[in-house]
Amino acid sequence: MHRFPQNKHFAFSIFDDTDYSTLANTEKVYGLLSEIGLRTTKSAWSLPASDGRDHGSSLADRPYLAFVRDLQARGFEIGLHNVRSHPSTREVTQKGVEVFRDLIGGDPLTFSNHDNNRENIYWGALRLPTVPAQLAYRCATAFIRRNYWEGHIEGSPFFWGDICRQYVRYVRNFAFDEINLDKVNPSMPYHEPNKPFVNMWFSSSNGGEVGSFCRILSEKNQDRLEEEGGVCIVYTHFAYGFHENGGLHKRFETLIRRMANKNGWFVPVGTLLDHLRKERNGDDSIDPAELVTMGRRWLFERLRSGTS
Repeated sequence: MHRFPQNKHFAFSIFDDTDYSTLANTEKVYGLLSEIGLRTTKSAWSLPASDGRDHGSSLADRPYLAFVRDLQARGFEIGLHNVRSHPSTREVTQKGVEVFRDLIGGDPLTFSNHDNNRENIYWGALRLPTVPAQLAYRCATAFIRRNYWEGHIEGSPFFWGDICRQYVRYVRNFAFDEINLDKVNPSMPYHEPNKPFVNMWFSSSNGGEVGSFCRILSEKNQDRLEEEGGVCIVYTHFAYGFHENGGLHKRFETLIRRMANKNGWFVPVGTLLDHLRKERNGDDSIDPAELVTMGRRWLFERLRSGTS
C-alpha cells in the first residue's frame, strides 16, 4: 500500500495534452481546477507551428504564455509535448527545449510524444516490449509509418535521444481503460534498459476527450480508486469538448468537483511520480512479465478503440 502525504487515501493527477489548446477552450477548465484545489500538469509547445496549420497555441503567443506562467505560479506543472506541433529536426528540438527552459524557468520534468512528429522517441510499434507484439501492432496498422519515428535513432536528422535523457525525467507511454494504475503498472515509474534515451516511463488512464474522461471518472470508478488507495494519472486533451456553449461541460464539472471533495492527494504528474519513485527507494526496474502484460493489454485496448 502507498503512503501519501497528509494521510491522503489515494493520488490523482491529470496530464493535459496541448493539442488545439487555446485560451478560449481551456482557461475556464483550469479556473475550475484551481478553484477546487486540484493541481495537475499542462503540456505546452515552446515553438509556433511553421507548416501553416492551426494546431493550437504555443508559448510564442504572448497571452497564452502569460496564461501558462500564471498556471505555473499557482502550482500547476508545465510539461512538454514535443517542441512544436509538427516534425522537428534535432536543431529545432534543441532550440525548443532551450526556449522552454528560458520561458518556464526549468527543465520539462514530464513529456509526451505528439503522434505525428517524426522525432517521437520509441514510438509506434517500439512502444511494445516484444517482437511478436510489435509485429501484431504493425500488421494491425497495415505497416503504416513503420519506420517513421526516429527520435531515438542516432544519425537521423530527427535524433534527440541524448537531449531527452539530459532534460526530461518522465515520458508517457501506455494509456489504459483503468482508473487505478496500480492494477496494471505497479512499478511506475520505470526504466527499460533497451531504451536508454528515456530515463523513466509512466502510464496513464485513458481520458482523451470529454466522453472518455467522464467514463474513467465515473462515480463508481472514483469510489473504487479511493477504496483501493490507488494512483490515477488521466491523460486527456482539455481542448476536446470540456468547454461548451460558453461554459464547462456539465458532467465533467460534476465529476471533477466530486473527486476534489474526496481525501485524495491532488498534485502534478511529476510530483506524484517523484513520490512513487521515492517509495521504491529509487528502484526504476520493472519485471519483464509486468511489461509484457501491459503491452498486451494496451495493444488489445488500442485495437478495440483506436486510442493511444
